[in-house]
Amino acid sequence: MNNTDAFQLAGEAADFLRSHFSVDSIDVALVLGSGWSSGADALGEPVGEIALGDVPGFSKPVVTGHGGALKLVRTAGDKVAAIFTGRTHYYEGRGVAPVVHAVRTAAKWGASTVVLTNGCGGLNPAWAPGTVVLLKDHINFTGDTPLLGATFIDLSEAYSQRLRDLAHRVDPSLPEGVYMQFRGPQYETPAEVRMAGILGADLVGMSTTLETIAAREAGLEVLGLSLVTNAAAGLGEDHLDHTEVLQAGADAGPRLAALLGDICKEL
Repeated sequence: MNNTDAFQLAGEAADFLRSHFSVDSIDVALVLGSGWSSGADALGEPVGEIALGDVPGFSKPVVTGHGGALKLVRTAGDKVAAIFTGRTHYYEGRGVAPVVHAVRTAAKWGASTVVLTNGCGGLNPAWAPGTVVLLKDHINFTGDTPLLGATFIDLSEAYSQRLRDLAHRVDPSLPEGVYMQFRGPQYETPAEVRMAGILGADLVGMSTTLETIAAREAGLEVLGLSLVTNAAAGLGEDHLDHTEVLQAGADAGPRLAALLGDICKEL
């Protein structure tokens, strides 16, 4: 799919959602990754909900632990927020456009801010499973991009300093780190994790960076939040298992819900 078609499809999706919810414009979008969906109900007063698979350009999430709904809420700060409880991952093999479709749809629907969340492996031994880390930068190791042609987007502040300051006001204990996206779906090897650390990464995962690039192209401010679900390969005693990711998310659920709710009040 070329970008003209991709942007047109995002526009169609936004028009569909405007009509479905009778809401002309939203203020913020949240994409909830592994472990984060339990926080959706704490983000504000419900306005409505629709299955993602019913919206043009979206499909049902294929990963256990991801929801399959788009929820619209009005936050305590009187902002209209669209919450995507699932995402399309690059490793599904459908190309980049479906991965960033939610971000582009949110932009077409009027959003000025997007909050991107994920579950990830941690390289810092001080960050135990359940730690939430603010993203201050990323390394896109997919070898791909949502941009086509001579589309030169400045990523010197991919993750908004203003929004990071806001998050620190909500929770001063939040550490900051650099997230590195691998293609997946296999987990990283211990050697790849060591490489990631040498390159400057604090976190490794399989999402977020492509969405951030598309968001910055669309002029959105980005806040990135990672939940450390496990020590990255070679840094812990256990082998990696997706059930571990799900359990870490479930255990951290109440804190994630409270944190997202407090951040949404301030956005």
